[in-house]
Amino acid sequence: MNDQSRSPSAAATTRVFIALAPPDDAKEELARELRPSYRTHPDLRWNRIEDWHITLAFLGELPVSAVPLLRPPLAALAAAHRPLELALRGSGHFDRRVLWSGIEGEIDGLHQLTSQVRTVIRECGIPFMDRPLRPHLTLARSRRSDQSSTLEVAATLTEFAGRAWRAERLHLVGSNIGRGPGPIHYRDIASWAFEK
Repeated sequence: MNDQSRSPSAAATTRVFIALAPPDDAKEELARELRPSYRTHPDLRWNRIEDWHITLAFLGELPVSAVPLLRPPLAALAAAHRPLELALRGSGHFDRRVLWSGIEGEIDGLHQLTSQVRTVIRECGIPFMDRPLRPHLTLARSRRSDQSSTLEVAATLTEFAGRAWRAERLHLVGSNIGRGPGPIHYRDIASWAFEK
C-alpha cells in the first residue's frame, strides 16, 4: 500500500477525549517532586508535563466529521459552569502499570461536570464507553517486563500535597495515538472558559 492510499484513511478519524488541565505552576510543583524518580526510573514511559490532564470522557477514535458536533454544546456547557477548585494529591497505580496522581478538592462538582459532559456526548449521538470517573492525572506507564517501578514511584508520592488551583477551561483534546512510532502527543482541538 503506498503513502497516498494510507493518507486519506489516517486523516478520516481522530482519537478524542474531553478533559481539564492543571495550570502550569501546579504541574511544575508535581514535576519537581518527580525529578528524582525521572532519574531513578528512566525506563518508565513518562507522560510529557504539557500533556497532563484529567479525563472526563474518553471518546476514542471518531470520524473527523463528528468532532464539530461537539463544539457548540460543549461551549454552552462551559459558559454555564463555574470553575472548580482542585489539587493534585498523593499517588497510586492501576494494575501495577499506570502511575497516577490523585485529585482532591471539589470532587462532587467534578463528578457533576463529568455527568453533564457525558450527557452532551450522548445527545450528539456519539457512542463512547461510559466508565465511572476515577479522578486522576496519569504520569507514566511501566513496560510489561517492569511493574515494580510504578509501585516504587507511587510510594514516594503518597504524602505529596499540591497547592489548590482552579480548573477554568474545558478542553476537547485530540491525540496522535496510533499515528506513528513516536510518543503520544495531545493537542487542543478547542477549549472554552468556565464563565458562570
